[in-house]
Amino acid sequence: MILECPECSTRYLVPDSAIGVDGRTVRCATCRHSWFQPPLPVEPPPAAIAAAEPDAEGSAAEAPARFAPPPPPPVIEAAPPQDYDAFAHRPPFRPTRNLQRRRTWAAVIAGLLMLAGVAAIIWLGAPGLASRLGLPIGSAESPLRLKDNPIERRKLENGSELFAVSGQVTNPSSTRQRVPDIRAELRDAQGRLVYGWTITPERRVLPPGGSIEFNSAKLDVPSNSKRLELSFAGEPAR
Repeated sequence: MILECPECSTRYLVPDSAIGVDGRTVRCATCRHSWFQPPLPVEPPPAAIAAAEPDAEGSAAEAPARFAPPPPPPVIEAAPPQDYDAFAHRPPFRPTRNLQRRRTWAAVIAGLLMLAGVAAIIWLGAPGLASRLGLPIGSAESPLRLKDNPIERRKLENGSELFAVSGQVTNPSSTRQRVPDIRAELRDAQGRLVYGWTITPERRVLPPGGSIEFNSAKLDVPSNSKRLELSFAGEPAR
């Protein structure tokens, strides 16, 4: 049968057995309004109606006495269960999950992981990068020392010129030190920068009193380069 809420006109399709033969009180799941729903009217079967009609030979007064329908069976009254609700959710019922909150937490965690990764790369993998980015990480001047070997310039068979730089990084301090990138700059006779590049050291940490060698080579550097200056990335040239 179809029920309609008299308050908000919401319609529901429920089985006849949910209302019963005596009717029951129902509640609207939309506006929470309650009302008493009577049962469906019971129509007599067509056979009983036809039996009540008088035949052509009998009289209308004798028809009810001869063709009266049998009395209906007794109805056993039973109160509906108190916890039954025809409009309640059927098990299993799962509460709605807040997907927006999950996505927000996932974005926050991903951002924190990215920041931690960038900090680890700057601190452990590329100390000189922090200074070039303007980040106040580490001391202003490293206690490490740079020593460069004489520059080697050599003509190759294909006509190109090889410019080779080598040297040594030492740690004269009594503590372990991180080794930044090495900045190589070539300047002309007037001291103007004409070419520069970065040299990545083979090791990033030096023990007390330790040292490492470095070397780098470039092709076809400007011919007006007269002086080489080496420094740690982020520090002034020495």
